[in-house]
Amino acid sequence: MAAKSQLPTVNTPVSADPPKAALHPAFYIATWIALSSGVIIFNKWILHTAGFSFPLFLTTWHLVFATIMTRLMARFTTLLDSRHQVPMTSRIYMRAIVPIGAFFSLSLICGNLAYLYLSVSFIQMLKATNSVATLLATWAMGIAPVKLSLLGNISFIVLGVIIASIGEIKFTLIGFICQFFATIFESVRLVMVQRLLSSAEFKMDPLVSLYYFAPACAVMNGIITAVVELPTLHMSDIYQLGIGTLFANAAVAFGLNVAVVFLIGKTSALVLTLSGVLKDILLVVASMMIFRDPVTPLQAFGYAIALGGLVYYKLGKDGVSNLLAQIRYQLCGGARPQN
Repeated sequence: MAAKSQLPTVNTPVSADPPKAALHPAFYIATWIALSSGVIIFNKWILHTAGFSFPLFLTTWHLVFATIMTRLMARFTTLLDSRHQVPMTSRIYMRAIVPIGAFFSLSLICGNLAYLYLSVSFIQMLKATNSVATLLATWAMGIAPVKLSLLGNISFIVLGVIIASIGEIKFTLIGFICQFFATIFESVRLVMVQRLLSSAEFKMDPLVSLYYFAPACAVMNGIITAVVELPTLHMSDIYQLGIGTLFANAAVAFGLNVAVVFLIGKTSALVLTLSGVLKDILLVVASMMIFRDPVTPLQAFGYAIALGGLVYYKLGKDGVSNLLAQIRYQLCGGARPQN
């Protein structure tokens, strides 16, 4: 009897869904640069061009908006789920979060006050000293050992900023003092955050940090605003500026915090450093075009020195050498540069 022919029983594999195309890191970089620059230009326009001279109120409004949005995101999204891994108690909140929030509030207040007196371009030049102030704060607070070799690295930043300050046409002492204290408060805040996050239990991304810091900062800023600005602030001032403008301004500021989370997860430390330098340069150019901020050749020379010193300080000698090698590699059309 002829054997029955067997039909092939090969199972057709179920085709897997094609992987979703991931966004190129350049998208996150461009988004962060646009939002970071947009916040600064938007704030400058509101406080100076539009004549809404209430920087404390604007800062408080940003923090109130951030408090509301982080609560909504915690409720309806998964972006803040990592907060459950943070062992936050009322005691830790009062002893760690509130003091950090106080310095955060002071840095925001002084930073916004500076926009009333200084140009955006000059403020960006002064901000190049943030890394210097943070390094000195880590030494002063005992977070890192003193390394005199680093003084040579940061000296170029200081020298460049001094040259840029000498070349500033619209130099205003009170604005300079406001930005100076904004830098000091921000550096102390960063060191305090570094100390808090030194424990693996308290690892927080910027969005989770904002979830905890924003309410405390909003309350502290609100108290200061009520004493200093509320007596002279009227609803007519808000209506003249536009409620929609205030919402748009707060949305851009909050969007920046969200963009930072994605940027950190999609790029390297090298890309972050270079993106920050590119953002600063573009912001100076934008302020020259939008607000007609004058930048003298002496300022440009000093700022170039400061940015070069900043890149060298952030990347180190080996990092700069690798960066230059990559640039030569690209300029040679993909061919390895000859040693």
